[in-house]
Amino acid sequence: MTTTVKAADAAQFLAFVPRLLGYTPRRSIVLVPMGRGRSLGAMRLDLPPDGVRTGDGFAATAIGMVCRISDADAFLATVYTDESAEVALPHATLAEELRRAADASGLQVIDLLVVAGDGWGSHLDPPAVVQPLDALRVHDGETLPEAFGDQATGAELPEYSAGQRRSVGHADRTLRAALSVVCDLPSDLTARVGPAALEAACELDDPPRLFEKALRWDAGALSPMRVALLGWCLQRPALRDVALVQWSTDAVGGEDALEAQRRWEEGEEYPADLAAVMWGEGRRPEPERLERALLLVRHVAAMTAKRRRSGALAVCAWLSWALGRSTHADRYATMALDLDPRHGLAEIVRSFVAATHLPDWAFHHDGR
Repeated sequence: MTTTVKAADAAQFLAFVPRLLGYTPRRSIVLVPMGRGRSLGAMRLDLPPDGVRTGDGFAATAIGMVCRISDADAFLATVYTDESAEVALPHATLAEELRRAADASGLQVIDLLVVAGDGWGSHLDPPAVVQPLDALRVHDGETLPEAFGDQATGAELPEYSAGQRRSVGHADRTLRAALSVVCDLPSDLTARVGPAALEAACELDDPPRLFEKALRWDAGALSPMRVALLGWCLQRPALRDVALVQWSTDAVGGEDALEAQRRWEEGEEYPADLAAVMWGEGRRPEPERLERALLLVRHVAAMTAKRRRSGALAVCAWLSWALGRSTHADRYATMALDLDPRHGLAEIVRSFVAATHLPDWAFHHDGR
C-alpha cells in the first residue's frame, strides 16, 4: 500500500525525508525525483570527501540517476552536512553544478536545500536565509514511520557467543564428513556422521527446495546444522548463484538457474536472462523475499567461523545492493574481501558501489 503525505513547505518536506528513507542521512545528498506532482522515491549519494573538487562530474552522475526514472520531470535535492551554516549556506558550488546539469537534461529544479550542522536553508532563496533546525519537525499523527540511525545503521552482524559458533563449527565438520559419504566428496575429516548430518547432506539433492524452505526459517533461531548447511552452500559459487537468482525470482527461477549451471559446466552458454538478474536487470524482485534472505544470511554469516564466512558476507553484500542499500553492501563486501582478497562476488559488488551503479529495477516503479 502506498502512503501519501503532503508537505506544506520546505521545512515540512525536510522533516519527511528521513522518514521516507527510514534513517537520517549524514554527509549525503538525497535526490527526490518528482513526476506529475508526486515523489517517485528517494536516492542517496555520499558527498565527495572533504577537499575533493568534483567539477561537474558528480552533479552529472546525480542528475543522470534522476533521468533514468522514466516518469521524472523534476526533482528536489537536499545536502546533509556537519558543516556550519553560520557564515554561509554550505555547498553552493554543488548546488550550482546540479542546476546546470538539470538545465542540460530538461529537468525542473524544485528546490536545492541544505541541512547543516546548525541550520538549514535553500540555495534557491536569494540570499540563502538560514533557519533553525528545530523547525524541522513532523506534525504528530503523520503516518510515515520514525527514522532510525543513519545510512550505516543496521549493517552490523547479529551477535553470537563463542560457544554458539563452536556448535556451528562442530556441525560443519560432521556435515562435511557426511557429504564425503553421501556425495562421495573428498574429505580428510574423521568426524562421526550422525543422523542430523546425513539428513542435511541429503537436502542438497534438491537445492531449490532447500533455498525456498530456508526463507521460512526463523533466522534468529537457526540450528547449528542449518547454519552449517547454508554456509557450505554459500561458499560455493555455483550454489550461491542459484540461491541469489531464486531469492530474486521464485522457486522456478531457482530450478532454471540450477539446470543452467549444470549445462554451463558441460560447455553450454549460460542463459542471458538468468545472468541479467545478477547484474540487477529484469523484473524487480519482491522486496520481502530479498529482506527475508538478507536477514537469514546475516545470521548465517554471524554464526559461521571467520575462515568460512566470506561467501555469506558476499551474499549479504549483493542482497543489500539489490535492495538499494549501497552503504551496507560496501561494508559486507569489504568484510568478505578482508577474509578472501580475491572473492569474485565481493569484488563485483564493491565495483558497483564505487561506480554508483544501482540495479536497473531501482529506476522502475511499475515492477519491470
